[in-house]
Amino acid sequence: MQQTTNTILMIRPVNFRMNEQTAVNNYFQEDLDLKNSEINLKAQNEFDVFVEKLRSAGINVVVENDDILLDTPDSIFPNNWVSFHSNGDVAKYPMFAENRRKERRDEVFIRLEEDGFKIENIVDYTSAELEGVFLEGTGSIALDRVNRKAYCALSPRADEELFIEFCEDFEFSPVVFTANQTVNDERLAIYHTNVMMCLAENFAVICLDTIDDKKERKNVVKHLKQDGKEIISITEEQMHQFAGNMLQLRGKNNQLYLVMSEAAHKSLTANQIKAIEKYCPILSSSLDTIETCGGGSARCMMAEVFLPKA
Repeated sequence: MQQTTNTILMIRPVNFRMNEQTAVNNYFQEDLDLKNSEINLKAQNEFDVFVEKLRSAGINVVVENDDILLDTPDSIFPNNWVSFHSNGDVAKYPMFAENRRKERRDEVFIRLEEDGFKIENIVDYTSAELEGVFLEGTGSIALDRVNRKAYCALSPRADEELFIEFCEDFEFSPVVFTANQTVNDERLAIYHTNVMMCLAENFAVICLDTIDDKKERKNVVKHLKQDGKEIISITEEQMHQFAGNMLQLRGKNNQLYLVMSEAAHKSLTANQIKAIEKYCPILSSSLDTIETCGGGSARCMMAEVFLPKA
């Protein structure tokens, strides 16, 4: 069992813009005073440069184009609707925003099978949407695949009961907590776990300041330390530069990289960079338009593929 993979799925956007349906509880989103077509073009450029950098490092990037007819502004973030597991299981997740539900496309599975991956079984949680219950994939869930633990910050997009059900189905021990950010002097739930924490093989980058409940914070720290992970703490300010939205991947010769945006990289202190680079180099790319309008960053753009080869 590995924590990291060398293969990711990415969806190239064709209709990227600020999604008004997600902005209601994603406080990272901002509007740019540009035409939607210009925003999409900028996002495509950022996407293409990012993919090129990943491939240059030897990371296998499967790029599938979005379907223009679906009008899915957030399709660039596939990790919210699907996760791929080493036993051949695929999970499909219920999404908060109605216009994001069209992102779930079977063409993606066909494409992976054409690329030689084996899908044994699809575990479909999407009917929970009928009850207004959501769990947005590895946006809502941070997986420690080696130690079989799943971390989840509860929010309107991460339902506790459904999270527990996922943990039972996929044999993970649940670690549940609430993470908040300050919005207009109010403490409100952070929309996704993966903007405040990142689990790598030997370390975790986490914004502990967002876990207001001391007991819950202690519990999260206890689990991370138990599993031998060095805790690299970031501030709430750094989290707003997407310093929690990172993913560790394998490149050529099994070289590990911590992948993040340029904004996240620039927000880190020299000591934090040193702590990370003890374990692996940092690979970063400018994702300014995607971050501003989409309210998501590097990690959200990459769905890890752990499927076995056919």
